[in-house]
Amino acid sequence: MNVDDFDFELPEALIAQTPLADRTASRLLTLSRQTGAVEHHRFTELASMLHKGDTLVLNDTRVLPARLVGVKADTGARAELLLLKQLNGDRWETLAKPGKRLKVGAEIAFGDDGEGRPLLTATVVSEGEMGGREVEFHYTGIFQELLDRLGDMPLPPYIKERLDDRERYQTVYAKHEGSAAAPTAGLHFTQDFLEQLRRKGVDIAYVTLHVGLGTFRPMSVERIEEHTMHSEYYEMNEQTAALLQATRERGGRIVAVGTTSARTLETAASRLLNGQVQACSGWTDIFIYPGYEFKLVDALLTNFHLPKSTLVMLVSALTGRTAVMNAYQEAIEKEYRFFSFGDAMFIY
Repeated sequence: MNVDDFDFELPEALIAQTPLADRTASRLLTLSRQTGAVEHHRFTELASMLHKGDTLVLNDTRVLPARLVGVKADTGARAELLLLKQLNGDRWETLAKPGKRLKVGAEIAFGDDGEGRPLLTATVVSEGEMGGREVEFHYTGIFQELLDRLGDMPLPPYIKERLDDRERYQTVYAKHEGSAAAPTAGLHFTQDFLEQLRRKGVDIAYVTLHVGLGTFRPMSVERIEEHTMHSEYYEMNEQTAALLQATRERGGRIVAVGTTSARTLETAASRLLNGQVQACSGWTDIFIYPGYEFKLVDALLTNFHLPKSTLVMLVSALTGRTAVMNAYQEAIEKEYRFFSFGDAMFIY
């Protein structure tokens, strides 16, 4: 299957640059897995589409202020690091700009302690592909506190506007720090709306998947079968595993909020023991594209994704490429807002 099969033309004006004032105020396109029928709603109408006995699965990862802008220690030239994954101690996998000028041994300085010394420095210890750099940080104090002070939210490159409130790129239930990007389908929820769903009898479960390198890199192959996903850390605890098993046994639906939750659930599905959902954790590089048969996910709430991305391929695996491409075309015609701060889509 060709990557170009998942391409589409998107007017730049439809790329949402800022979040809505009210998280739940977005539009919601629904797509039936059985019939391919498309309907148009408001996000809050999701409450009528979820039923007592369903379980909504949310990714509770929290985004690090992972974008660091500093200067090369020897030349004073601007340099930028995007933290992707903590490797060991103070060593991190990063994306560097400009990568060509940051060779092994290069040192980058961040901040100023008031006496002309940097608050934080990074030394490049190895080079990877497409700007990838492994760096080791040096500092005095607590790294997380320095990161909160010096770092910015790593907004995707298609967002040009400045984000005034950092928390608008976090879900309201974000808990475990470690992501390089937000699980954006979850940005539509408020605590009040989640409580409304609970009162209706919808269970809420949490998994963790720290979004990493794959989010920022385009596919470089022509056939999707040749693509390899970068691994990301995930966790599913015993409480969630038990709740998912109970949902299956009572005939309820498991509804993934976002592609990250879906990938976590399907990773856990590969670790079923005697047909039972088990707590698990580790690294996953699962790549879901058409032809894949979902084992735990029954329905998916997601945003609208980039052309030719692994995310639009995952969505297409759930309901078919033609149905998704048709739904996307209708969304474009009706001027839905796309990508991270955009509108939502419910596939059921």
